[in-house]
Amino acid sequence: VSVAMAAPAVSKARSTETFVDNKRKDDIRMANIAAAQSVADAVRTSLGPKGMDKMISTASGEVIITNDGATILNNMEVRQPAAKFLVELSKSQDIVAGDGTTTVVVIAGSLLKASLGLLTSGIHPTIVSDSLHTASNKAVEILSAMAIPVELSDRDSLIKSASTSLNSKVVSQYSTLLAPLAVEAVLSVVDPDKPDLVDLKDIKVVKKLGGTVDDTESIRGLVFDKKVSHAAGGPTRMENAKIGVIQFQISPPKTDIEQSIVVSDYTQMDRILKEERNYILGMIKKIKAAGCNVLLIQKSILRDAVTDLSLHYLAKAKILVIKDVERDEIEFITKTLNCLPISNIEHFRTEKLGQAELVEEVALGDGGKIIKITGIKDMGKTTSVLVRGSNQLVLDEAERSLHDALCVVRCLVNKKFLIAGGGAPEIELSRQLGAWAKLLPGMEGYCVKAFAEALEVIPYTLAENAGLKPIDIVTELRNRHAQGEINAGINVRKGQITNILEENVVQPLLVSTSAISLAAECVRMILKIDDIVTV
Repeated sequence: VSVAMAAPAVSKARSTETFVDNKRKDDIRMANIAAAQSVADAVRTSLGPKGMDKMISTASGEVIITNDGATILNNMEVRQPAAKFLVELSKSQDIVAGDGTTTVVVIAGSLLKASLGLLTSGIHPTIVSDSLHTASNKAVEILSAMAIPVELSDRDSLIKSASTSLNSKVVSQYSTLLAPLAVEAVLSVVDPDKPDLVDLKDIKVVKKLGGTVDDTESIRGLVFDKKVSHAAGGPTRMENAKIGVIQFQISPPKTDIEQSIVVSDYTQMDRILKEERNYILGMIKKIKAAGCNVLLIQKSILRDAVTDLSLHYLAKAKILVIKDVERDEIEFITKTLNCLPISNIEHFRTEKLGQAELVEEVALGDGGKIIKITGIKDMGKTTSVLVRGSNQLVLDEAERSLHDALCVVRCLVNKKFLIAGGGAPEIELSRQLGAWAKLLPGMEGYCVKAFAEALEVIPYTLAENAGLKPIDIVTELRNRHAQGEINAGINVRKGQITNILEENVVQPLLVSTSAISLAAECVRMILKIDDIVTV
């Protein structure tokens, strides 16, 4: 009898214990999903060509106006650990594809909402997570089947996709100028030996305040946002330039330790000054002897890279001086000029110099000046873009938008496939995944169906942000796709559904596939967390 009495007591204790445990896990999961969803909702309004812009005021008092999902989330102070996943997700999309940073967060938010519904129905998180993995793999297959191959020689298609990326930005009215410029820039740095690899570090974007975005130009050569050193009336223009990039200082040497020397005798002082003069003159004679007439001098930390005395002698030797070149620019400069950086005066030889037809200081209309180096002999595969803007906010946003456009073209170089934009691929995915879910057994099919419906958030949000009736638009869109129009999408300009390919709204396949797979991966990670331990 005693044994029979003890058994129910034990089972009762176990059941209450399990109940408490699950309650805590559920609460943590719900809190994580709610936090991540609120981050996704924050950027949702900035999706699409009619999306709103965000004004971000940083702690230092700086103001940023942007439409770029990655920039918005980077500058948001997110404290909840799970919500930080969405910030990282946006950064990942920025690295992989460069565009679609808002899309990826909105998709993740919608998938989380669908997961929440499934968890509330009593489905285990592991089943939800595995189904999501299956659905995302299938989605990538469906997208790849829809894609249209594109050749790099087909510049029009490349420009269309760059324009689509720019149309949702603050500077969308300048897309006709910036899109061809981005395409030209990327194609000019593609290495024929490694056609699938494009390093955007080979494209230098120089920002200069003044003018309007219309004045933005691509320059085949080098641009510096600084003036030529005028200290001693040296030349400001040099034809048939022999350019030396130096990493040593043209100034009197210093001892390695901090100390001061007291000289009380005038003759000794004269001797010190004479020695300094001779030391500098000796260096400049070697530079002149190598035929160099333009010097790019790297910034120095330990002592002055150039002094007034050395600038005076360089001006007398008719050598054009550009000082304060940043250390991280040296690699780009030497690659462009096809020369070698010189770290010691003893190694200053003619074969290490770069050659260019013209180095000149150019005055811009509003008093600012830049230095241009053009007509470079055997120029490396690099290009420079000079971005102009009437104020700092527009200038920064123009640079970010141009970066996104460059990334879009880079995506097409890496993976030469295009798909339609305007919510068309998402609705098609939703339709095909929904049909596929019916063939899957048990819980998995139920979960995949929920995720298929979740993808409709993109066309829904596009319509909502454009001030259209989202439910009517999405229903009509579903209907068109069911009839076999796989490229039917939302035309926000006309406020109706049209064949989006004919409207030239296209995007690289890589942007969509990476958005789906990264969002799914992020949501799976959040679902698998059942406790937060603070140390």
